[in-house]
Amino acid sequence: MIKAVLDTNILVSALLSPSGNPAKVLDHVLNGNITICFDSRIIAENQDVLRRPKFGFEWKAARQVVDYIVRTGISIVPEPISDVFEDEDDKKFYEVAQSAGAYLVTGNIKHFPRGPVVISPQEFLSILESSR
Repeated sequence: MIKAVLDTNILVSALLSPSGNPAKVLDHVLNGNITICFDSRIIAENQDVLRRPKFGFEWKAARQVVDYIVRTGISIVPEPISDVFEDEDDKKFYEVAQSAGAYLVTGNIKHFPRGPVVISPQEFLSILESSR
């Protein structure tokens, strides 16, 4: 099973645009094709961001997505890294991906160190397709 960490922007994009690549990634999560890795910091950010009024999400539906990730995913206690990030809030996603041996799927690749672990939704969908 392919493991992934989803940056919060993937969840937001998936819920805002149901036909886009982030939504296709989320569909794979909900269909059990991907094992999601997370830690408590990621879950807290997901809950905080998805509650923001500017997005207009119905909290009950958004919470169901987060609850599903918690129920079916793998909770990781990541190894801290010393790298400095432009936005230190992004570091948690990278730490979890590195510790879990998972892909980090993000719409903000430039916020993370270069490498094969950090990929766009489109790249991730290509990996999933080629692994079938």
